[in-house]
Amino acid sequence: MQCRIRDFRCKEVINVCDGCRLGYVSDLDVRVPEGQVVAIIVYGPGRFFGLFGGGGVLHPWECIQRIGDDIILIDKPFQRRDPRLERKRRKRC
Repeated sequence: MQCRIRDFRCKEVINVCDGCRLGYVSDLDVRVPEGQVVAIIVYGPGRFFGLFGGGGVLHPWECIQRIGDDIILIDKPFQRRDPRLERKRRKRC
């Protein structure tokens, strides 16, 4: 399969573990000497009118299950946060 980076930019990334939409592919992490794609980088949605979004999240190439015409399915386990830490963060604010 041959694809260009611009073909990946218009594909939405969805996690099959929880069905969550993660965003669109922003960039690829490529190992230059071999020309091998190591990971895809997905930026989260913007927080303020599409600006000031969260940082990019690296999804390893091994997590990709399927690449379709308009979506990429990845299988990345959902990481639950500790509820005690969430309560501490809320109290500080």
